Amino acid sequence: MKAEIISIGTELLLGQIVNTNAAYLSRKLAELGIDLYYQTTIGDNSQRLVQTLRKSLIRSDIILLTGGLGPTVDDITMEAVANLIGKPLILNRAILKDIKRYFLSRGFKPPHGNDRQARVPEGAKCLRNKVGTAPGLIIEHLGKVIICLPGPPREMAPLFEDGVVKYIRKRWGRGAVIRTRTIKTVGLPESRVNTIVKDLLELTPPTTVGIYAKLREVHLVIMAKANTEKAASSAIAKVEKKIVLRLGKHIFGYDDETLEDIVGWKLIDKKLTIAVAESCTGGLISSRLTDASGSSKYFIMGAVPYANEVKIKHVGVSADTLKRYGAVSRQVALEMARGIRSIMGVDIAIAVTGIAGPTGGTPRKPVGLVYIALVAEKRRIVREFRFDGSRKDIKWQTSQAALDIIRLNV
Repeated sequence: MKAEIISIGTELLLGQIVNTNAAYLSRKLAELGIDLYYQTTIGDNSQRLVQTLRKSLIRSDIILLTGGLGPTVDDITMEAVANLIGKPLILNRAILKDIKRYFLSRGFKPPHGNDRQARVPEGAKCLRNKVGTAPGLIIEHLGKVIICLPGPPREMAPLFEDGVVKYIRKRWGRGAVIRTRTIKTVGLPESRVNTIVKDLLELTPPTTVGIYAKLREVHLVIMAKANTEKAASSAIAKVEKKIVLRLGKHIFGYDDETLEDIVGWKLIDKKLTIAVAESCTGGLISSRLTDASGSSKYFIMGAVPYANEVKIKHVGVSADTLKRYGAVSRQVALEMARGIRSIMGVDIAIAVTGIAGPTGGTPRKPVGLVYIALVAEKRRIVREFRFDGSRKDIKWQTSQAALDIIRLNV
């Protein structure tokens, strides 16, 4: 079974909206055991949409369209599909009733223009939208299936889950099973991870491994296709075991887990408290630590002492240390961590100081130079890093390194 996704909307082509629908549908099709071969993004142009649909009907069994089902003149999906299959648009009174109810329940008079959303190609199976006004459509044509879904993700996802999944399973059964497992590493560059698992990246279907680089993270995604859930899981487990043996402590989590999740769980498990003093990251580390559920159990305080006088007055950094070594130095990072740990009475303190740029660097202390210190009862760690990229990139990489230091030392 071959599928493809067509995303409709000029705003997608202009980059004004990130296409999260395509990512969502890709994952869901994989879970259903359906191979996805093509993704296309088209602006609000009926002629180009019809041309693309003609190609899609030749090469794919299921075509999923998202967007272009609204009430305005640039919403062209209904007309384009009707034109393609040679069917007239007819008024669906049940859908029209739903649209009127939607507005009346919110205290609005139904706009006249929304009636066009109730005009669907003759013979289409309608999926009723419980959170918006645009219906979903399932159209069988020449042995193929065209599925039209609204663009807003909060409307699209429920229609897919409630209507499309049931339709696919009823028509084609479960089919093959496609499962994935994401293994997340931190602290190693993509080139190094690639070298370590190179032979696994060369695996061919039905079990494959892909590598994906992020800022100071590298993800390995194992994908297995099999006739049963058990067989797919078994194939993934065999490859996962090899990856874990090779990458060891550099693996911090799996699938949807984040680095801050893992750090938070470790702190809770060991009943430890933490405080943060961060200069160049401006509160980013504190923000990420408190993104994790239950963070009030371990996070006590985050301070952002940018100015030197604040470092002296509120975090306990010596004026002499600042004068001798400068604000961006091992010595200042260590004193910041010691100071906030003493002031707050926490088990662990982490402190960062650096030059995020793009200005402020010197030949001796360039942009991207960062020092991170961790202080605990029996542990004193100070590490130097040289990051590159934009100001935001350097701040993010610093937060990644800081969280990883916490992870490895609690």
